[in-house]
Amino acid sequence: MSQRLAKNRSRKTSSRNRNLLWIGGIALIVFLLIYFEQTAILYVLATLGVTALLLVVAFADLKGVPNADELPKPADDAAAIGTGISSTLSPQAAGTTTTARQSRPGKRK
Repeated sequence: MSQRLAKNRSRKTSSRNRNLLWIGGIALIVFLLIYFEQTAILYVLATLGVTALLLVVAFADLKGVPNADELPKPADDAAAIGTGISSTLSPQAAGTTTTARQSRPGKRK
């Protein structure tokens, strides 16, 4: 089992190193473009980067997320709990049985 953990750890560090290498390479390119005053190339690269980001957001798969109108409304009985009045929800709507409510001890005075 420890061999499997070692393999996963090496994969994790190799992907982390690869990501750090990409970040370092891009930072070096941007630094060199700024140093040699190639603002036109920087402008084009920035525009392409923002366009790519907008395309990723535009084509993101959001179909799996239900609308707020489609979600079931939670049974809210907070007022009854906070003030000590009896519940206005039926036990089936509240998700509890009647025996659970009857067996609960009352308030101490």
